[in-house]
Amino acid sequence: METKNQNGNGHPANGQSEKDNANTDDQTLTTRQGHPISDNQNTRTVGSRGPTTLENYQFLEKITHFDRERIPERVVHARGAGAHGYFEAYSLVGNEPIAKYTRAKLFQQKGKQTPVFVRFSSVIHGGHSPETLRDPRGFATKFYTEDGNWDLVGNNLKVFFIRDAMKFPDLVHAFKPDPVTNRQDGERIFDFISNTPEAMHMITFLFSPWGIPATYRQMQGSGVNTYKWVNDAGEGVLVKYHWEPKQGIKNLTQDQAEQIQGKNFNHSTQDLYEAIERGEFPEWEFCVQIMSDDDHPELDFDPLDDTKLWPTDQFPFLPIGRMVLNRNPENYFAEVEQAAFGTGVLVDGLDFSDDKMLQGRTLSYSDTQRYRVGANYLQLPINAPKKRVATNQRDGQMAYVVDTAPGQNPHVNYEPSSLGGLKESTKPGPDHTPYVAGNLVRQKIERTNDFKQAGERYRSFEDWERDDLINNLVGALKPAHKVVQDKMIELFTKCDEDYGRRVAEGIRQDNTGHATPNETQAEGVRQAAEESQSAQPY
Repeated sequence: METKNQNGNGHPANGQSEKDNANTDDQTLTTRQGHPISDNQNTRTVGSRGPTTLENYQFLEKITHFDRERIPERVVHARGAGAHGYFEAYSLVGNEPIAKYTRAKLFQQKGKQTPVFVRFSSVIHGGHSPETLRDPRGFATKFYTEDGNWDLVGNNLKVFFIRDAMKFPDLVHAFKPDPVTNRQDGERIFDFISNTPEAMHMITFLFSPWGIPATYRQMQGSGVNTYKWVNDAGEGVLVKYHWEPKQGIKNLTQDQAEQIQGKNFNHSTQDLYEAIERGEFPEWEFCVQIMSDDDHPELDFDPLDDTKLWPTDQFPFLPIGRMVLNRNPENYFAEVEQAAFGTGVLVDGLDFSDDKMLQGRTLSYSDTQRYRVGANYLQLPINAPKKRVATNQRDGQMAYVVDTAPGQNPHVNYEPSSLGGLKESTKPGPDHTPYVAGNLVRQKIERTNDFKQAGERYRSFEDWERDDLINNLVGALKPAHKVVQDKMIELFTKCDEDYGRRVAEGIRQDNTGHATPNETQAEGVRQAAEESQSAQPY
């Protein structure tokens, strides 16, 4: 069992020796070099008034580290909160033994608990943005399994805007602030969306109350991508992952979100932290949908398309376990900010599908962590697996330990070797070897069907959800150029005739009863300039 002051490799978490860590009563302030500090109030100067001398090592170390306290902010998912807990397996998938479909060890034994860390986040907005803004929410889970880490990196919404990773930078650029004004602009967003019909399903979710979850504890999670499970025979099936909150699901209208934001723009982080402190541990049931690994011509969409839901009447949610979050981080930066996830981090029994978004994310996510946190980000306690690590990878910025095995010849950092180097493991089972053939092409999938599920989603909403959806879309589209408005109305109409009609009518009306985002922002600028209190210089 790892103690909380150690990293996943069993090393002291702060780099001190075991002997020094045992001396917990000594709370003397020191430099990073271990030098005791007797004066932490004053720099070293010539006389009491200065000037300051250059050899102030204590000050230089302190201020230069302070200058580097912030690592580059995540391009997406910058605003986040997190918690520790455990995943408990049911050993079944529905009513069948889970071993029929996957040999992943964490699922096999009923009641088996695997430590987890979960990071919730918003996607587009920056690190200190309000948690009431309309945005998908990230739901990333790190399972510290006996076979190493498994990262399930997903969102609260079960679909996405695009189906090919080639478009991800364009999507994010359109949703991020204007590169000239540095303000998020609805016209830029819908200029992109109006030329990307596959996004209509996600847009219908995002601009409804589902685009603003009430709290992190009361939202669903989804792997979004299609993955595979592999069993002991090397046979594979397609799977989608879903987290269903036992606290229930709650969303906010735009008006409710604005009221909450005026009182507390950290409300979701505070809610999660305080619930765990009270002992009200949030819990989710972990479910999967399973589909045979083939083209499924009977479906009117491609099952590898991330803009689509698999219909639950054909592919029901099958519970496989539950997750409980029961411990808050001790240090936000070390655990939440430096937590690093990647869609390619899978254990034996789990595998990749041909999902184009998944394939692109698998490169991008881990590459981002190496840039953002550093080449040795996996040596940080929050990211290190809770098992022994032995690799021939060496050095790089901020290397903390060498991943050698007991008895390994330290002169041998390559494989194969006859001189005491690392050896390959035995195979846990037959490899999964799907057959792949075809010409290399740049083509979209054949069964796009961009509008059907978006229309079904619109019709499934309750009246108040549809009302909020229309108001939010009208408010965002009103300031846009007519060419953008017309293209969006055409797309909404293809989803559902009533959907398009209501958006068109809302845009034509002079007053929907709701100020547009641009009007609200302009009013804020006016109030600051005209209604502020004057003061005299001093």
